[in-house]
Amino acid sequence: LSAPLPSQWSPRTAPLAMKSFAVALAAAVFTGRASASDASPIAKVVQMISDFQAKVLKEGEEAQKLYAEFSEWCEDRNRELAHEIKTGKAEVKTLTATIEEQDATIETTNTKIEELSESIATDEAELKSATEIREKEQADFATEEKELVDTIDMIQRAAGILERELSKGGAAMVQLKSAADISQALAAMVDVSMMSSSDASKLSAFIQRSRRSSEDDEEPGAPAAAVYESQSGNIVETLKDLKEKAEGQLDEARKTEMSSLHNYEMLKQSLEDEIKFANQDLDKAKKTLAECAEIKSTAEGDLQATTKDLKADVESQSALHQECMTKASDFEAETTSRGEELKALATAKKVIVESTGGAEKASYGSEEASFVQTGLSTQSTSEGFAVMKIVRSLAQKHDSTALAQLAQKVGVAMRSSADPFEKIRGLISDMIEKLEKEAEQDATKKAYCDKELAESNDKKTQKTAEIEKLSTKIDQMSSTSAQLKEEVAELQGALAKLAKAQAEMDSLRQQEHESFVKNKAEMDQGLEGVKLALKILSEYYASEGKDHKAASGGSEGIMGLLEVVESDFSKSLAEIMTTEDTSAAEYDKETKENAIEKTMKTKDVEHKTKESAYLDKTVSELSADRSGVQAELDAVLEYLKKIEEQCIAKAETYAARKERREAEIAGLKEALEILESETALLQRHSSARRQHGALRGVTLGA
Repeated sequence: LSAPLPSQWSPRTAPLAMKSFAVALAAAVFTGRASASDASPIAKVVQMISDFQAKVLKEGEEAQKLYAEFSEWCEDRNRELAHEIKTGKAEVKTLTATIEEQDATIETTNTKIEELSESIATDEAELKSATEIREKEQADFATEEKELVDTIDMIQRAAGILERELSKGGAAMVQLKSAADISQALAAMVDVSMMSSSDASKLSAFIQRSRRSSEDDEEPGAPAAAVYESQSGNIVETLKDLKEKAEGQLDEARKTEMSSLHNYEMLKQSLEDEIKFANQDLDKAKKTLAECAEIKSTAEGDLQATTKDLKADVESQSALHQECMTKASDFEAETTSRGEELKALATAKKVIVESTGGAEKASYGSEEASFVQTGLSTQSTSEGFAVMKIVRSLAQKHDSTALAQLAQKVGVAMRSSADPFEKIRGLISDMIEKLEKEAEQDATKKAYCDKELAESNDKKTQKTAEIEKLSTKIDQMSSTSAQLKEEVAELQGALAKLAKAQAEMDSLRQQEHESFVKNKAEMDQGLEGVKLALKILSEYYASEGKDHKAASGGSEGIMGLLEVVESDFSKSLAEIMTTEDTSAAEYDKETKENAIEKTMKTKDVEHKTKESAYLDKTVSELSADRSGVQAELDAVLEYLKKIEEQCIAKAETYAARKERREAEIAGLKEALEILESETALLQRHSSARRQHGALRGVTLGA
């Protein structure tokens, strides 16, 4: 854009009419003289030099045109490659960021899959273990229940038989009354065939278990069961006590079974829910993993292809730069050489014209010229003034200072020169040299203007398109960055809410656990107290030898109510334990889910923040690039304005150009006819002079 204008060019360069006239006039003079039989070799040399100069100028114009096209191609191709390289680098960055993002997501998802798989395996193992324990408990309960039901049935039958036999009396009853304890009584009943031996064995086993249980429950110093039995002496009452114990054990076993079943069902439901939701999350994680792997694979393939294309573009740009620089250097050398050739031709022609006039007269017919000039001076002067008049008319018509000066010089030559045609020829040669030089400068200027205007307009289009493209990218990236920042803000808000919810859940869980510990301790204490009261009342009212009449009827109501209370306490204890287990399981599940969600959201925040920062950085770089391109565009526009002012002339209408051109052609033809007529006249007199000389030689010889 800063290339200087040619130093000798100005906007008011001589019109084309002057150049056409001078060249045509010189061609007419030299062509007319060369067409004669005694044409001067000097004139032929000058004409050949002029023709060769025209040829060199034409070759220069063609070379300039070809180089301008090649230079434009170089710039277009370099611009395309630069755009492709810049786009390729941006794509490489984007694809690399995509691959890194997918790697991070894959890593997070694999961790989540491992945690979910481990959680599912743990829950399934726990469910399997709980099911096995439950099946064993159920089998043990069924066996225990059957035994207790059979025992109660046997005790009822045994008590009924004893009551019936006691009412009858007899030897068997004497034997029964003499029994010291329940075991002897059972043996006596077997002996008298009141009970089968197997039933007696079962009752004995139950009694032994009850005795061991009683011994474990009794405090130190309490009377042994055998002593108690021997003191009571009432076998029927003892059997009833055994029945009540069996029924109590049966109730306890059934309560325990119900509690165990309820706990198992709650645990099973909780574990199955955890497994179900974990499997759903696992399926989603596997799907996400597959999608990320596919995206990563596609991005890696695109990255490989883009990197390969980018490398090829860089190599092509380097080769293009080398080729274009070589061509530019060659063109500059050719232009310099062609200018030196034109300069040498012009100098040689000037030297020939200026220095060979006298020699040409002496060598190629000076006597004839003198004779012709002497004999026809009046006619030559007349024809010369006619040429001068034509030149002056053209100068006035086309407002040409150079033509006016030429007309004056022709007039002076016609009046003062001994050889006016030689003088005119010298003037025309000088004019030709001047016009050729101006033509060369004008051609150079035209090529320069065409090149600079084309390059400037092309750069204007290029920079404008580049600014628009950069603006589009900046807007898109800014929009994406703003959206990512909004998403990050939402994720951070969600993380804050999640942390707050987790903290509230931790606090609530701690309160629930503390409440459970307190309630369980109170329930355990209350249940133990009820059991102790039942034991005390049972032992008291079952004992003999009271000194007053005990309220045995009222005691049964109290003990029955205490048993109801004991059952309620046991049920409430089982419920709060089940609730505690369920709450703990739900808390653990929610905590795990919150931890997974926190990890995923935190990773998302990191990735989106990183991507947003990258986009902001890229936007900043692109903005700087746009500012630089805008500055370049401003410089292009300023230079384009200046070059248009210098190179773009006011348009001339077709009619004006046609009228001017026809007038120039008519004037040139008229001047050519005058000069051709004058030249023909000179040739006729020269021929006559030679014939006269020949005749004179013959006469003298005779």
